[in-house]
This record gives sequence, structure tokens and C-alpha cells, in this order.
Amino acid sequence: MSLSLADVFASSGPLAANIAGYRPRPQQLEMASRIAAAIADNRVLVAEAGTGTGKTFAYLVPALLSGGKVIVSTGTKTLQDQLFARDLPTVRDALGSPAQIALLKGRANYVCHYHLERALADGRFASREDAAYAQRVARFAKFTQTGDKAECNDVPENATVWPLVTSTRDNCLGQDCPFHKECFVLAARRDALAADLVVVNHHLFFADVMLRDEGAGELLPACNAVVFDEAHLLPETASLFFGENVSTSQIIDLCRDARNEALTSARDCLDLPPALVALDKAARDLRLTLPVDPARFAAQQLVERPGFDLALAEAIRRLETAAKILETQAQRAEGLENCWQRATETLARLRRWQAGADAEVVRWGETYTHALQLNATPLAVAGIMQKQMSGHPRAWIFTSATLAVQGDFSHYCDELGLADAEAACWQSPFDYPQQALLYAPRDLPDPNSREYTEAIVNAVFPVLQAAGGRAFFLCTSLRAMRRTHELLAERLERAGLDCPLLLQGEGGKTELLDRFRRLGNAVLVGSQSFWEGVDVRGEALSLVVIDKLPFAPPDDPVLSARIEKMRGEGKNAFMEYQLPRAVISVKQGAGRLIRDETDRGVLVICDPRMLTKPYGKRVWRSLPPMRRTRELADAVAFFTASPP
Repeated sequence: MSLSLADVFASSGPLAANIAGYRPRPQQLEMASRIAAAIADNRVLVAEAGTGTGKTFAYLVPALLSGGKVIVSTGTKTLQDQLFARDLPTVRDALGSPAQIALLKGRANYVCHYHLERALADGRFASREDAAYAQRVARFAKFTQTGDKAECNDVPENATVWPLVTSTRDNCLGQDCPFHKECFVLAARRDALAADLVVVNHHLFFADVMLRDEGAGELLPACNAVVFDEAHLLPETASLFFGENVSTSQIIDLCRDARNEALTSARDCLDLPPALVALDKAARDLRLTLPVDPARFAAQQLVERPGFDLALAEAIRRLETAAKILETQAQRAEGLENCWQRATETLARLRRWQAGADAEVVRWGETYTHALQLNATPLAVAGIMQKQMSGHPRAWIFTSATLAVQGDFSHYCDELGLADAEAACWQSPFDYPQQALLYAPRDLPDPNSREYTEAIVNAVFPVLQAAGGRAFFLCTSLRAMRRTHELLAERLERAGLDCPLLLQGEGGKTELLDRFRRLGNAVLVGSQSFWEGVDVRGEALSLVVIDKLPFAPPDDPVLSARIEKMRGEGKNAFMEYQLPRAVISVKQGAGRLIRDETDRGVLVICDPRMLTKPYGKRVWRSLPPMRRTRELADAVAFFTASPP
């Protein structure tokens, strides 16, 4: 006899019987029912579910019971791995489902036999450490079933050796590869094609929809439903992938690969090595026309930089020369042919960026420590998204804890072109009036003033003392983050408060979070990375401080171009675009505080605009129903008084 959803989620059902600590929640059952109906009728559903609703089980249960093929896409690899390794097997086993499940990541996550062999044979590693890591990867490649670098525990995930021993879309030899039969990427794709439920992430999903490269393009035609978890990240990811980019690091990688291929298959081609040296230098010189610190520039700003236009023209000229020489050698080996094709495609992208004829696309550049990336980003993704969703009938589910502004989904649906979507919202089952307090300090200066960061540290410090550390300080910029860290270090020392002070960037995100949990009384100062996707339960995190309302900087080239476009259409860009995005970010930051029904804590939003500006109401009314205060004594008392 087949179980109904009510049976599955009941206190006497299979989830309760098989999962420790499971409790029925009406919101979870309602959400699962709506998702099941959307899957059955091939509808589009946008679903916001507050923290603690149990949305993962709410979509996994109907997905596994549907009998069709389902793709689940996450915003982060962390959630992707958690779903595949923990949540999915738990639910599948509880249901006694025979469904096959698979995990599919982008090709850069899998060891490439060909590039590993090349790297070891070439032996030119940036450091002794990389050389040692390459040997460890080689040992791992011999016994691993998946080739997934996340399973190679003795090589850090951010080690600089990984790009040398994995493939990219550009340098994969495809069917011409001598290791084609042993390829880990192809094995992962085969498993995904055979599975009933496949877990991917948004980057992979869109990369494939656009490039038909990574495996999801083959999965999509056969699938009955797509579930996007962490769906608030989709507009940004879609913009990235529906656009086009080209970087100096791609050119430098091409030079390296072409040099290695030539050493093996074209030693007698004497023109190629100097052409590659000149191209490598031209790419590096192009990066050097811009300041050292990472930044974003509109195309006009780039063009106005002294030397940029000349350096870009020189890079194009050198790439043309290298491409012509590679063409003469392409028939000698698959690797050389691949390098020629890469050179041709990179050249085309550079020329398109230089020409910049499309009014619906904003051109801009972003500098990293050692690279410059030139981007062409669509001003709107709704039309492209609609096109991707049309065709074969299937259900599309978009879910997150933060999609609506005061229960209104129009901003999100407009941005992604989900005009016909149903929308539903479930509040968190947590008792926010008892568990949490929202404190807005009085008498703070204008957020743009020089003394603002000092003022907020002074205002919040008594609360931090009362909490005994156990705090996140979430900053809207790296500069504010560093200054906040400096000021807190001084204040903690002066007060003799023994709270370890952690700073984003001092270690990997996972490592920092593990330290924060373990220490129990730490203060972590972070920027963008810690506003979302972070789960610290229990007393270790009892205070979350947000320094400013997180409006994107108005000089961001993509944002300013979109604002201009909306104004030209007679729209209010601030109310319809900038404010909703800021509200969703605040909701994400606030969501770090209460992660469990026994958690208690204070949320401090320092920005006085939340109370002095007319739009401020939309911010605090979008937050969970915490008690609110402007009195410092109330915030301090929350920690010093006995819990209710």
C-alpha cells in the first residue's frame, strides 16, 4: 500500500520511526503537499520556508515518491554534498525507496588522468608543496571510485595544484583523449543519466544549459522536475552564465598547455615558443594596466585607464599570431588541435568584448590579485530564463528561506521571468518572540560617515560583553570588516574580555566555523561569505550584529547599468530592485541567529536608516516576529536575565 504524505510526515510515520529527533511540523507537510501537486501537474512553484520548516525533507519526500526523474540544484557545494551524503540517503532509507541517486559536479572537481600524467611528466610545479600534492593526487587516482577531489583528504581543496590535474571545458580532449574510457567526469555523467534523482549545483546547471557541456544538458530532456534549493542565489548565477567572459588567466593557462603539448608533439616548430612567451607577457601586461587591489570597473572606466586599450590590442594581436601558428600544428596531436581551438574561441570572445555592440549587455571588468576578467553580462535574465523553461513540460520548484519581501514575491518572479508561477510562504515554527530580540541602537551617525564603524563597535560592545562573546559581526564591505576587527581587538584587550577573535580570510570558511563552534565564546568578524549558508546551532552563536543595510555599492558596473535601464523604462529602481535585494540579504544575515528550537539570541541591526527612512519598515517587517527594542538595557538584560 502506498503511503500518503500525511502518513509519511506523521508522528507514527516512517520519518519519525527512522530519524532521531524528528517531529511533525504542519508547515513541512503543507509545503510537501504543494510541491507534490506542482510535480504532478508540471507547474512552477515559488516557495519560501522559514528556518526550521524542514524544507529539505519537504521537497525530497515528494521528489522520491513521484516516480519520475528529478534534478535537485543547490546554491553551494556544501549543501550539495550534505544532500547527497546525508539527507537523501536518510529519507530514501526511511521511505524504503528503490530510487537511484547520483551526485554530479563540474569537471574541475574531478581528477583528469590526462592532465595528471602531463603535470607529473612535465614536473614544473610552482612549489615543492605542489609537487608533493601531485604525488598524493596520483595515489588517490589509483584507488578512488569517483575521482571527486572533495574525497582526496590529504590535499587541500584550494591547493594550487588542482588546476594542473583537472580539466576545463577548454582543455578537455573529449573522445580523442587516450584516457577516455577511465574518465571520472564521464563516469559521473553516466551515473547521473541512470539515476532517478540527481544532485547538481546552480553553477553546473546553468553552465550546462548554456554550454551543453557538463552533463545536465543531457539530463534535462529526460527529467520530470527541477528543484532549486537556495533559489535566492539564482538571479546572480543566471546573470553570470547567460553572459560571456574571458580572462588573462585563461590566456596564461593556454600558453602553458600549448607549450607542454609542443614539447611532446612539435619540438621542431621553432616559431611557437617565442609566440607563446610574447602572448603570456601580453596577458600579464594587460592585468598590470589596472590597480593591484581587486576591484570592478565599467567598460568606460577601463577604456579611460592609461595604456588599457593598447594592452588589450596587443593581447589580441599576440593571440592572433599564436592561433595561426597553432593551426599549422593542429593535425600533429589532439592536444595541439585543442589548443588551437581554445585560442580561436578566446580570440573571438576578446574581440566581441572589445567591439561591445549589444545594448542589452553591460561590459565590465573585474580584477583579482593576479588576473583580469572581462565580462559581458545581460541586463535582464527573465527572457532567457523563460526560454530555458519552455519546451518539454516539467515542474520547476524554487525554494529558499529568503525569497519574498513582506510576503511579496513579485521582485523575485519578475527578475527570473516567472510570471505564471504559484507562490507560497511558510513561517518558521520557532517561537521568535520568546527566543530572539531585535535591537536597534540609538544615536548612531550616518552610515556613510567616517566615524560610523567606531560608533557601532562602541554601541554594541556592552551587548557583546553581556553575551560573553559568542557573536558574528556581519559587515557589508571588506574595509569595514578589517576596521571592525581592529577596533574589537582593542576593546576586548582593554576590557580584559577573554574572547577569541576570528577574522574571515584567516583560514578557510569551514575551518573558521569549526574553530568558532569548538571555542564556544568566540567573536567572528566576516563579510559576504558569512551572511548565508552558515549553520551554528546552540549557545556558541547567540549574538548577530549587522553593521549596515546591505545595499550593493551604486558604482558596481552591473548594478548601475540595470538602474539606468529601469529608469529608462519609467521604473523606480530603488524600490523595485535595490531595496528588495537588500531586504533578502538582511533576512539571510538574520537567519544565522536562530537555527534550532532551543536557540536564543539577540540580532543587532545598527543602520539607523531602518528606523529613520520610510523604506525601513519594509526591512524590519520582513524579519521573523522577534521582540524589538531600542534600549541597550533590554539587549543586555536578554543575556543577564534567566531565560523564560
